[in-house]
Amino acid sequence: MVEQQTLGDYVKPLPRAAGYDHLNGGNFAAIRLHEFSDESLAATAVYSRKDFYKISLITGDATYYYREKTYQVKPGDCVLVFTNRETPYRWQIHSGACNGYSCMFTEDFLPLHTYLRPADLAVFNDAGYSFLKLKEENKATFEAIFQKMIAEQASNYEHKYQLLFLYMLECIHAALKLKPATENYNQTAVARLTEAFKLLLNDQFPVVNPFQKLTLRSPQAFADKLAVHTNYLNRALKEVTGKTTTQFITERIMQEAQALLIHSNWSVSQISGSLGFDDPTHFAKAFRKATGQKPSALRQMV
Repeated sequence: MVEQQTLGDYVKPLPRAAGYDHLNGGNFAAIRLHEFSDESLAATAVYSRKDFYKISLITGDATYYYREKTYQVKPGDCVLVFTNRETPYRWQIHSGACNGYSCMFTEDFLPLHTYLRPADLAVFNDAGYSFLKLKEENKATFEAIFQKMIAEQASNYEHKYQLLFLYMLECIHAALKLKPATENYNQTAVARLTEAFKLLLNDQFPVVNPFQKLTLRSPQAFADKLAVHTNYLNRALKEVTGKTTTQFITERIMQEAQALLIHSNWSVSQISGSLGFDDPTHFAKAFRKATGQKPSALRQMV
């Protein structure tokens, strides 16, 4: 069984973007790789899923194992690597130490009002953008972005986590610009089905008025739309992402629920109805199970 590691396995003490965007703000850490402890380096060698997303700029002598693929990083090479919460991977350091930078963050670090999730971005969704070998001029561009992250992280600026979010997006879009728009990537049938499912799921959001109702919220509804059996869809998602169909649907609905509770003036009953719950009580129970708090308690934090 592939184990799961947490951000706390890599960074101690664990930083929090306290008060960011009216919530806890998730976790965010930008580091220089040579500052990694021996314990953190040992964690990178374990083939595992992580509970966070990571962007790494790396030079050194190492091998990167990503699902069934193997990537060599030779001395003098500089690579930009994006990793997600779904795909297991590990690093093997061959000689000396790897240098560079890493930016690590949990999903709840992204502001809810953006309606943007990391899995929506090509660099994190296994579409061929996740491992980039950089030219010298590109290396300087990304080094500058990571240096801004580290400097801002250490600042006392009240809104620094909003800036760090923007620096992260700058890094992502700089990477996307390096790939030709016409470049195609081979995908397996299960990978294509997974992407089609994600598109269907995300196309339902954001919910823009209380009279809008989610039309797809059960595994059967998605399977019917994709013209596959429910069990096949579930196996495909589990194989590619490690999550079930129900987990994906529930997580996305609860992300929308949090956004509406914070950024709208709709009643809990209206939010409940728009997200497809039979009654507010059912919604409150599901919300508390997913987030650990009542809908009303979240609103009081705003």
